[in-house]
Amino acid sequence: MKSFDFKATPIIDIVNEIITDNVRLRASDIHFDPTEKFLKIRSRIDGSLHDYSHVDNEYKRNLITRIKLMSGMNITENRLPQDGAIKTNINNVDLDLRVASIPTAYGEKIVIRILDYTMSAEGLETLGFSEENLAKVNKMISFPNGIVLVTGATGSGKSTTVYSMLQKLNKEDVNILTAEDPVEMNIDGINQIQVIPEIGLTFGAILRSILRHDPNIILIGEIRDTETAQIAVRASITGHLVLSTLHTNDALSTIERLLDMEVERYLLSTSLTGIISQTLAKKLCKTCRVKRKTNEYEKMLFKKALGKDVDEVYTAGKNCSDCTSGYKGRIALQEVLMLNDDIRYAINENIDRKELRKLVYEQGTKTMLQDALQKVLAGITSMEEVYRLIDTDDAIRNIYYIPKDTDEIVKHMQENDIKTVILTPGAAVNPTQTTQPKPTVQAQPQVKPTVQAPTQTQAGPNVGPTQVVQPKPTVQPQSQVKPTVQTTAQTQTQVKPIVQPTQAVEPKPQVQPVQQPNPTPVQTNIKQNKDLDDLI
Repeated sequence: MKSFDFKATPIIDIVNEIITDNVRLRASDIHFDPTEKFLKIRSRIDGSLHDYSHVDNEYKRNLITRIKLMSGMNITENRLPQDGAIKTNINNVDLDLRVASIPTAYGEKIVIRILDYTMSAEGLETLGFSEENLAKVNKMISFPNGIVLVTGATGSGKSTTVYSMLQKLNKEDVNILTAEDPVEMNIDGINQIQVIPEIGLTFGAILRSILRHDPNIILIGEIRDTETAQIAVRASITGHLVLSTLHTNDALSTIERLLDMEVERYLLSTSLTGIISQTLAKKLCKTCRVKRKTNEYEKMLFKKALGKDVDEVYTAGKNCSDCTSGYKGRIALQEVLMLNDDIRYAINENIDRKELRKLVYEQGTKTMLQDALQKVLAGITSMEEVYRLIDTDDAIRNIYYIPKDTDEIVKHMQENDIKTVILTPGAAVNPTQTTQPKPTVQAQPQVKPTVQAPTQTQAGPNVGPTQVVQPKPTVQPQSQVKPTVQTTAQTQTQVKPIVQPTQAVEPKPQVQPVQQPNPTPVQTNIKQNKDLDDLI
């Protein structure tokens, strides 16, 4: 831990050094926690808190007062929570800080949030989206209207993702207005409005006014209540693209939260374009990361989630000079859902949650677990981070198939009577229209009855005195049928089994029809068992 000489160094210089040093360490927050014996300073680096320094109580008040002065707070008020901001340049470092204070049993606690939106300025491509998910996001924000939601817990990078989308959409020919609490990043060319609830300037009040200012794109910092949700939905169906955030963990929870906010189903199904759910995982330090063997549970996860046999993965190594505890930086783990007509219909018709979940994840939505495991394979993060952030036992239930290739997708669709699977934006696979499926279909056995000469005489109402037919069916070997394949620009296939007609002997007049044995049922190698293990 770091120590300071309060007797020889001015308090201004000490506070400046604490702030700039934490910026250098890539900290996102600085905590000043009062205790009975000292003031504990902690730094949140890559999502985890680390002790930074201890300050004797005799210097505590001077330190807290200096921070409150810099952030514009009332230094005489220590009984109520306060908020402030610092925007300055210290030692040639541009700083944008948010400061909050709250009274505790041992004095005021201060938290400084260090705002760093360099990732937002660099674009969506730098945020860790897979190629497939990035294509979906770009498709969603290209629509002229609809709602795109970014969801996740506090500190999951939602603001960074939203600002990255705004940077991409910020052009001369569009009018963008935002309602934020607070305005975290100032962007040239965008009209940003600060929410002030104390004077009645709420999200709802701002949105009602924004709609009279001819906007093309509206950003709502966060959907917190029923009024904001309803106005956002109605704004989207009147020709505006709405971006916002919500504190939910996955796509299904987001839909349920909006319904709980009394958004009508028919409006939600019409307006909602897509949902980006994300969380932040620590990135492995490339300098000291090491490989280790996977255990049986991890092998099962990779097999079920990705369809791959994995024997080794990277894990954090010993702390080196470039990192903190084997990690350096963070990357987003994402789940991107782009709604299609089937999901819209399911929302509108109030289909059971279990069926809706199956519909969402059956049709090509890559789960957050799958995205995380792919980044583990790439050596970007570790299995320890996956266990920390994702309930793997629950997440594995959302994986209904692993699309190894087009044939695998077609087989899964035929078995489960799925009409459409979204692969990438604008591309789909239909169970009767896809590329070269190879199901082995066996036709019915050909039965050829043999008529033998009469051996005995039977009497009956329709049989002559000397005519008797004794069938001895001869079953021909089963024949395999190859599907007829038609390929178009959208990769279409139609399977037409070719079955030879059964040869039969035309019965003579007044001869009793022969009761033939039941033919062997059609056999197929497409199993009806939907067990995930069978699919992979």
